[in-house]
Amino acid sequence: MRKIFDIDDCIKTFEGDGIPVSRAFPVPKMRENDPFLLFDHFGPINYEPGGATGVPAHPHCGFEAITYLLDGEVEHKDSWGGQAAIETGDIQWMTTGSGLIHSELVTDKFKKNGGVMQGLQIWINLPKKNKKVKPWYQHIKKNNIPTIDEGNDVLIKVLVGKVKKISSAVQTYSPVSIFDVQFNKPGLVDLDIPKNQTVMVYVIDGELKFHNDNKIARNGQMIYFDHSSDIINLTSISITGSYLVLAGKPLNESIIRYGPFVTNTEGDMKQAMLDYQNGKMGTLS
Repeated sequence: MRKIFDIDDCIKTFEGDGIPVSRAFPVPKMRENDPFLLFDHFGPINYEPGGATGVPAHPHCGFEAITYLLDGEVEHKDSWGGQAAIETGDIQWMTTGSGLIHSELVTDKFKKNGGVMQGLQIWINLPKKNKKVKPWYQHIKKNNIPTIDEGNDVLIKVLVGKVKKISSAVQTYSPVSIFDVQFNKPGLVDLDIPKNQTVMVYVIDGELKFHNDNKIARNGQMIYFDHSSDIINLTSISITGSYLVLAGKPLNESIIRYGPFVTNTEGDMKQAMLDYQNGKMGTLS
């Protein structure tokens, strides 16, 4: 059984139109967790009718990103033609590759009616060999997300990668699996994850108890595991619980970060900035 080496609270910040964000990393204590570059829980925030806007157009390159929308409605548009309305329970996967510009504004319906907005956004590093692939976009509706019934009121939603031989519809360059383990009553589940992979678990809602470490993790905390075993155990002690598991094989490659851009070298970073300034990442009308 893998042991825990840390349980951390997230740092509070703001993004977009003042959306509150709980950030696990990058933070001063932890810049990244290879191959994962960023983990944000945005919201929850309750908008009055007419009050929500979203995140206006901005560039990215050199990584892949998933948005898992827990509540609300957001419209994605990008400079390579990607467009979709993301609703509660949906996921979107964006491969930024050589560079794109995108926006994530609320839908007209959500802006008119208001409501609760919250979700998770995770950045995953692209391997060096795939850093400059053509950007592309995938939208998976909630009803098309594979779900595993573990029995005893435990469901596993396979957002990305493969879990228990069940694969997500998302196609990735980055070697990762991301899944939401949902409990409808107190219980436990063992998960088989190769010990050469980085593993983290984020508590979306609920409480997890780890008997071998005598620790409890609660809402909004990130749990970091060591590499001592191929098995992790999740024991939920709350009435209900939702826990996001992130697993990925480290790339062990150099990383240069500057705002929304990720490259392997300083030279590549200068080129990415020039590409953006010269319009090579496209435009968004």
